Amino acid sequence: MDLSNIATEQRNERTEHIDRLDTLEMVKLINSEDKQVAYAVEKVLPQVAEAIESAAERLKVGGRLIYVGCGTSGRLGILDAVECPPTFSTDPSMVLGLIAGGTTAIFSAVEGAEDSYELGAKDLEEKKISDRDLVVGLAASGRTPYVIGAMKYARSIGCKVVGVTSCPGSEIDVLADIGIAPETGPEVITGSTRLKSGTAEKMILNMISTGTMIKLGKVYGNLMVDVKASNEKLVNRCETIVERATGVTRQEAADVLKRCDYKPKVAIVMIKKGVEADKAQSILADAGGIISDALSE
Repeated sequence: MDLSNIATEQRNERTEHIDRLDTLEMVKLINSEDKQVAYAVEKVLPQVAEAIESAAERLKVGGRLIYVGCGTSGRLGILDAVECPPTFSTDPSMVLGLIAGGTTAIFSAVEGAEDSYELGAKDLEEKKISDRDLVVGLAASGRTPYVIGAMKYARSIGCKVVGVTSCPGSEIDVLADIGIAPETGPEVITGSTRLKSGTAEKMILNMISTGTMIKLGKVYGNLMVDVKASNEKLVNRCETIVERATGVTRQEAADVLKRCDYKPKVAIVMIKKGVEADKAQSILADAGGIISDALSE
């Protein structure tokens, strides 16, 4: 395999002497390189917005958002996916993360898994994907066989496909219907794409999932009104959200939440509309789950 033409494998001339710096200078240099990531991501925001629109369209009709990656990229996809249910009360099957090598690869390397085109296709096939789903292929280098195999399989059954890579013009970038390819440049440590490339991927995945959930009505103002009250911290967060959204006292917020199974969206409509839980849920359903629309009726 020839890595000489892959952008993420180039040597960073600014960090060639990082091993001879004192600790503070070392981290200053790493921080200086990290600062470039946000500017690189800024240049691909139109493509990120397009991916959000596509994801929201599909999730509204029962489709899924599926991340596919290897190593760091795969783990970042899984991280973004598993945080959706507690943050937005989504069904765990709505946003999925697949990694070459399966569960074992989350914690340790599975040798050879990323080199199989067939395994990428097989893992997606096992999820019974359809053309209602959106598949996001993640690979810093833009050339990982597992991801390419998954993307090609997804396209063969009519799925729209997004590619996220740090190498514009790479095979994954070209294969995608929507290519998102911030140019993060050579890594601080040559080829260590868990650094700038990984940071860029996490920023982009955060935007895709968060933007999609906003489009689905799971945010009111900037409040996560579909948060699941699954522990003491999140119970308190639900109460704070209702308090801030409606202007009632903390105790009043808690009292209303108890009457609607601690669902902040429902509680907000109950308070704003002066109705009980069943009616509030009906109003929300008619408004497609979007509080602003429910309150304007």
